[in-house]
Amino acid sequence: MSWLDELEAQLEQRLGAFLKGNPAQEALLAEQEARDRQARLAGQRRQLQRQAEQQRQALLQLAGEIRQWQQRVAKARAAGADPLADRAQAHQAELMDQGRQRWQQLGELGVSFAAVEQELQQLAHQPASTPVQRATNLEKDWAAFETQQELDALKQRHN
Repeated sequence: MSWLDELEAQLEQRLGAFLKGNPAQEALLAEQEARDRQARLAGQRRQLQRQAEQQRQALLQLAGEIRQWQQRVAKARAAGADPLADRAQAHQAELMDQGRQRWQQLGELGVSFAAVEQELQQLAHQPASTPVQRATNLEKDWAAFETQQELDALKQRHN
């Protein structure tokens, strides 16, 4: 273990001890991490949208090229230039393979986009219960318990 790894481990231990002793700071850190994650996911979503738009544009351009080569194949066949038509048809087949690959890539982008959207929705719907809120709820519950205990004791004394 290098000195840098040891230093990092010590800092992690100190941070952990500090956060255990300061639940409000731990809650703030958790909230900041959630905001950072949400911002990172939103950035990923924008990046995926840009990539998908680029793929769509490339597919449209490729579709235009394929139509153009279909017309060239037909024109060469009509003119009896079969060797040229065969070469043009082979090129058209290559373009169609490229199109299938681009469709597959676009589908993969869609899957990635859906995963990012799902993570964002999960973050948005996570309960806002932080360690501080849980501690506060525990304090309230404890106070209610003690109050009920005192009431029960008073009732028993008066009976």
